[in-house]
Amino acid sequence: MSRGETARAALARVTGLLPAWADLARMRVAPGRNLLAGVTVAVVALPLALGFGISSGMGAQAGLVTAIVAGALAAFFGGSNLQVSGPTGAMTVVLVPIVAQYGPSGVLTVGLMAGAMLVLLALLRAGRYVRYIPASVVEGFTLGIAGVIALQQVPAALGVPVPEGEKVVLVAWEAVRDFAADPQWTAVALAAGTAGVMLLGARLRPTLPFSLLAVAAATLIVEATPLEAESIGDLPSGLPAPSLGFLDLSQLAVLLGPAAAVAALSALESLLSATVADGMSVNQRHDPDRELFGQGLANIAAPLFGGVPATAAIARTAVNVRSGASSRLAALTHALVLAGIVLAAAPLVERIPLAALAGVLLATAVRMVEVGSVRAMVRATRADGFVLVLTAVATLAVDLVAAVLVGMLVAGALALVSLARNARLDREELAEHLPPGDYTAEEQKLLSEHIVAYRLDGPLFFAAAHRFLLELSEVSDVQVVILRMARVSTVDATGAQVLGDVVERLRARGVTVMVSGIESGQLRPLESLGTLASLREEGCVFDTTPEAIRAALAMLHGNGVLMR
Repeated sequence: MSRGETARAALARVTGLLPAWADLARMRVAPGRNLLAGVTVAVVALPLALGFGISSGMGAQAGLVTAIVAGALAAFFGGSNLQVSGPTGAMTVVLVPIVAQYGPSGVLTVGLMAGAMLVLLALLRAGRYVRYIPASVVEGFTLGIAGVIALQQVPAALGVPVPEGEKVVLVAWEAVRDFAADPQWTAVALAAGTAGVMLLGARLRPTLPFSLLAVAAATLIVEATPLEAESIGDLPSGLPAPSLGFLDLSQLAVLLGPAAAVAALSALESLLSATVADGMSVNQRHDPDRELFGQGLANIAAPLFGGVPATAAIARTAVNVRSGASSRLAALTHALVLAGIVLAAAPLVERIPLAALAGVLLATAVRMVEVGSVRAMVRATRADGFVLVLTAVATLAVDLVAAVLVGMLVAGALALVSLARNARLDREELAEHLPPGDYTAEEQKLLSEHIVAYRLDGPLFFAAAHRFLLELSEVSDVQVVILRMARVSTVDATGAQVLGDVVERLRARGVTVMVSGIESGQLRPLESLGTLASLREEGCVFDTTPEAIRAALAMLHGNGVLMR
């Protein structure tokens, strides 16, 4: 390919990631319904944005800024018409240790770097690979996130200062000990009341924004009574101007690992959320690479305004779909409504008690767990149940990205074990494949004493090949072994090498090996490792089993082993 063709191909790739006229035209369809859906999502998103901003350690302002800036850019440039983006509980889990170790400037630098990585992933067309994540890993990932979010809220819900530490389990335990020493029942009542209203209201009237109603009620109670409750702090009266002053170039190398973790989580959660949205809608299909591109731009822009890394939010996306959204106009409206709240109602918002926001996030954590889905996954197979539990525990004990990697590795290993068990080597009755002729029972028995046929089923690969070697190496007291390979699904280098070892071991005993039915897709590894070279030289490779048997009969007659 010439330099000009390469440039045109690169330009076409970038152009393909930009919004198309069809996306903009779709926003003109049913605008009223989409505007209403956007307002509904904004009402739900407001307390979540505040809570996740505070939980990340960056403050409520960072949460709101992220919901506005990242929400708008991801909606416009992303690959889904229904996706709603902003700060999320999963991202908060990853950000807490980054804030503790590198401070606010480190978080903002990580967000910018992660955004660039996401854009690169989009250009490399990496979005399609999320489909290979096992469902058990996704369920365990979600369960673990819910547990971490709930544990993060324990200090605020108990009304005690957040203890030092990065492990949420230990931090929550220390908070419980502090509470036992000096109980703060006001905070407990506000958190429990807010969570209870949300959970009960979702069952009775799921269309109403009970999160906002509960937070508003808690705020009014605190304002109308002499109760002491810590508020969320000062909020901006407008969005801050973009700035690169937070960048610390000396930290770029050490922040590369955290940035990769943030980018991986953003890609994973965004693409999973888009898949969920497609399943909840009719005739909606997201573009995974465009979704990565949109999330990348959102994560590049949000830190410039003091926001935190963002991702698509499954809960808010689900509310968007259920509210009747059909275009990007709904998600854009959600961002604009939140911006209006920042501009007009900041004094009211900053009076919200921390305990009430903790209650919102506790209820969110509970609602994240689909008990029926988890129970079904655990009961499906032992392997699925083990992977789900392992991923959830790793999320609590280590971190989200490591948990997903561990879950995928273990799921992959268990899948290989299952494949290896399904691979079979069966001895077949020779009479079924004998060429036409009059063979008496005695003659067939005589032939079976000299010729044996085996059928290989399934994959001939590293996890199963050595079992074949052991079984075939025990064959003795025959003149010819015919290996039927028509049902072999795949052959890797180890399988080809082991098959070659089998041929050599049998030859050393004076046994002739013939193979039949090799599919064209399995020829490359067999030929590359020389497994078929000597067999072809001796004329022992055949298209069908009857051809191999005829050749074996001819050889045995020629050697005088069989007489006709």
